[in-house]
Amino acid sequence: MEADTTPIARARLPAVSPRAFVALAWASLGAMFVVTVTGATVRLTGSGLGCDNWPRCGETLLPEKSFHPLVEFSNRGVGIAVGLVSLAAALGAWRVRGLSRALLWGAAALPGTILLQGVLGGITVLTDLHPLIVMGHFLLSLLAVALGVAVVLEARGFAGGAAARVLPERLALLGALLVPVLGVLVVTGALVTAAGPHSGGVGIRRFGSFEEAVDVHVAATGLFGVGFLLLAGWLYRVRRTARPEFLLGATVLGLLLGQMAVGESQYRSGLPWWLVLVHVTLATAMFGAMFALAWRLVRRARPA
Repeated sequence: MEADTTPIARARLPAVSPRAFVALAWASLGAMFVVTVTGATVRLTGSGLGCDNWPRCGETLLPEKSFHPLVEFSNRGVGIAVGLVSLAAALGAWRVRGLSRALLWGAAALPGTILLQGVLGGITVLTDLHPLIVMGHFLLSLLAVALGVAVVLEARGFAGGAAARVLPERLALLGALLVPVLGVLVVTGALVTAAGPHSGGVGIRRFGSFEEAVDVHVAATGLFGVGFLLLAGWLYRVRRTARPEFLLGATVLGLLLGQMAVGESQYRSGLPWWLVLVHVTLATAMFGAMFALAWRLVRRARPA
């Protein structure tokens, strides 16, 4: 018996409300954040080769009961769970009536980023944790977080209505320009890790000079800090018409100060892996928050 593929039959499939789609988008973003942190945990604990092949873990599918294989294999399990959550968000987007094509394809790209991370993770193992590939794996995770943020914000705008476009264009431009500057800050931080003692496993080669990488990272931090203080001052001036953006900016400032404090502390204490993990977690949260702030500023700028 042939399946009924008429428009009437397709219409019987359950629809997803805009509010339900917002919840799915939030779940996907949270999952992206978790897999980024667990991926960093694998590297910082020296568990990158806990499973020395992929997708199997040694001679068997399941890892042996020791620390490094369990950490590495757990991250793979988290990746699968995140892929399922993002796939649910993508499928939900297709069942929301009236969704824009850009938001639809943005949601559809979410599970694609997880698939790419899985492929790159396999390449990372096969290349014995080459520092640049490991760094690329982390940066891809941050791009996935940025995509998740964009989907959440657009889904909220679709469900609740777009906010009034009353902010100055130059304010939006400054916020948008700070995103690539923050990207430089993140990349230089990843280079510090690649040159430092947490290269992912025992005997894994390092990349570049640690002291030089730290100097460049500090300079990038200063550049972003100066630009962000200018943005924060401007947001304070327009806080009556941009209260959500002002509060989001205050959140970014708090994360930045916390990250700087942790960064200084980890440097002076010999880079313990758990403190470096706190630093990476704060960096991921700050990147997501700054991207959200820039996105909102652009969406609320006065039309030319």
